[in-house]
Amino acid sequence: MRLSGDLDLTYCTNIHPGNGWAEVYANIRQFAPALKRQLSPGSEFGLGLRLSALEAHELLQHGHLADFRSFLAGEGMYVCLINGFPHGSFHGVPVKANVYAPDWREQARVDYTLDLIEILRVLLPEGGDGGVSTAPLSYKPWVEPAAGSDWETIVQNVGQVAEALVRLHREEGKFIHLDIEPEPDCLIEDTPETVEFYQEWLLPLGAPLLAARVGGSSAGARELLLDHIQLCFDCCHFAVEFEDPLEAIARFTAEGIRVGRMQLSSALEVRFPDDAAEAARMAERLSRFADATYLHQVTENRAGQLRKYPDLADALLHSEPGARTWRIHFHVPLFCDGFAPLGSTQDYVRTSIEAARRTPITRHLEIETYTWDVLPEDLRTGLADSIAREYLWTLEAFASSRT
Repeated sequence: MRLSGDLDLTYCTNIHPGNGWAEVYANIRQFAPALKRQLSPGSEFGLGLRLSALEAHELLQHGHLADFRSFLAGEGMYVCLINGFPHGSFHGVPVKANVYAPDWREQARVDYTLDLIEILRVLLPEGGDGGVSTAPLSYKPWVEPAAGSDWETIVQNVGQVAEALVRLHREEGKFIHLDIEPEPDCLIEDTPETVEFYQEWLLPLGAPLLAARVGGSSAGARELLLDHIQLCFDCCHFAVEFEDPLEAIARFTAEGIRVGRMQLSSALEVRFPDDAAEAARMAERLSRFADATYLHQVTENRAGQLRKYPDLADALLHSEPGARTWRIHFHVPLFCDGFAPLGSTQDYVRTSIEAARRTPITRHLEIETYTWDVLPEDLRTGLADSIAREYLWTLEAFASSRT
């Protein structure tokens, strides 16, 4: 839905468990039209489409894409964003670090992304700005320390996608960008590492390669890379890194790095008390979030000193009392400011929304709470109601940022 000016709000359909295009389509038909009638009855309603490699392949076969496009038009809905981060299944099976595979060293990641670009080429509204999100290049434990050859392969593969995007824009006027999503413990996980990737690898290596493929100078190709290789700013991920959102966004802007989308999602936040018994009760409550499906990276902040744990189960082995704060990569509902005695980074999201409203840093806000099926039982509510509450909270936060 349109918020103001060029700013658009969608929700990502990775919230819906399902595997295969038939199940994805069934979920969209079940939930999206009703949400549109409730939230956007007089105007078009946007979806952020999540597709695995299998689902993308199926959607491109047997006229399914034309059928889906007709369905969207008939319901007054549109797609400007596709989530191309998880290549495989995302619900109902252990995902953990497999969510990053195949990484950007592998041709399978390129092929999957090109399929998604072809789908968005067909679905993107006339004159629209579209984005395909993707994994943060690789998972650090797989490549650390990353060799120069790894970085060169990554740049070459990202360059293949950049070439396709440049040609699409020139030949058909369709503007689509790849949105790389930094995440804790990944090859690019924070602002300094993201900037370093652009400055040390993507631009100096990628610009001459792109210029050779599409013509023009290296300087011109550099600008094309900045146009088409953008960022997905996930509020949960940057909060877990204890980064100030305004400072991060200002740094990206200064470097010419664009934000293709801002994903609205809260992380769990826990402040451990000094009392040992209270700290133990808090750790016990927190242990209910240590599911076997997703990675829940943890960053501990003790008086400004950061310590990282690869998953919540690892961090819980060190849950002694003390004046320290944990932020946990667990996408909790936006409308909850906490689950006493646990908190959330809801205020971080509010600050990010205000930044997006006040300055033209992005054209897309995307609600991205996907952990409903692994929340502790007493925190779950009906899915349709939950999505609507996410929208209503976001709309209230956006409206209050004007005052």
